[in-house]
Amino acid sequence: MEKHLKPYFDYLLKEKHFSLHTVNAYVKDVEAFFNFTKNTVATVNELKYQHIRLWIAHLSEKKLSNNSINRKIASLKSYFKFLYITKTIEAYPLQAHKSLRIKKVLQVPFSENEMQQIDRSAFPDDYFGLQNYIIITLFYTLGIRKTELINLQLHDVDLQKREIKVLGKRSKERIVPILSSVVGLLTEFLQKRNEQFGSDFDKNIFLLKNKQNLNQTFVYRLINNYFRGVTSKGKKSPHVLRHTFATHMLNAGANLNTIKELLGHASLSSTQIYTHTSLASLKKMYNQTHPRSKTDDDDL
Repeated sequence: MEKHLKPYFDYLLKEKHFSLHTVNAYVKDVEAFFNFTKNTVATVNELKYQHIRLWIAHLSEKKLSNNSINRKIASLKSYFKFLYITKTIEAYPLQAHKSLRIKKVLQVPFSENEMQQIDRSAFPDDYFGLQNYIIITLFYTLGIRKTELINLQLHDVDLQKREIKVLGKRSKERIVPILSSVVGLLTEFLQKRNEQFGSDFDKNIFLLKNKQNLNQTFVYRLINNYFRGVTSKGKKSPHVLRHTFATHMLNAGANLNTIKELLGHASLSSTQIYTHTSLASLKKMYNQTHPRSKTDDDDL
């Protein structure tokens, strides 16, 4: 990391309370921009919006999607806002910038039938097979994010109260209830975990065979490997499981506010995206319950 980016790194990590993964991604984007402009500008105060437009054109020529470019520009926005509020620069070069248009892709959740096919018999009959099954089960029954699962610690689980404390975005904590069926699985797993690793490993719940914490690549591959055998859907990831959790809850009658709290969303607008995928369920219920659906004569 460039020396001049260290204050920005500390600001995101310590004041904004972003995860280390997010902070590293932001800093990497900013570094890429400065590498692109290093031969044209000497100081940050010389940077103009035209330099940013050239970078956008460069990224587009490299066939990056508008969504990826918008994410990189969001990193730049954050960085220049930091420079502006710390009075390092006199003008904010991205003030008039508008995000590139992106095509909205509807996230398709797994069906209930597909989820039923991911049962315990599909996993190896050993400790790590059980761990893999527990990981997928928690994604589906808690609706947690990938990083939230990776960072779960032993003291976060209260089996007596049937609760798990989840550390969400910007270090915001929330309590998520555990289903009775999952309590039994967790009890068995934690006992075997103690046998596998001993009581000294009392931090993260889930560990790799080398006793290291899980990483994002491992978790993504785990979900993809198991679900490619039960579904033809293109996207198979932890986020799709989170989406599946919310959609199935909504289809079963849960209200949006409840789902919002369980997911740890800051506002309902983030949760409302799941209403689109339950449209088929709404149509089915509408056709089954509306009085006019029982007759072919709309004039009655």
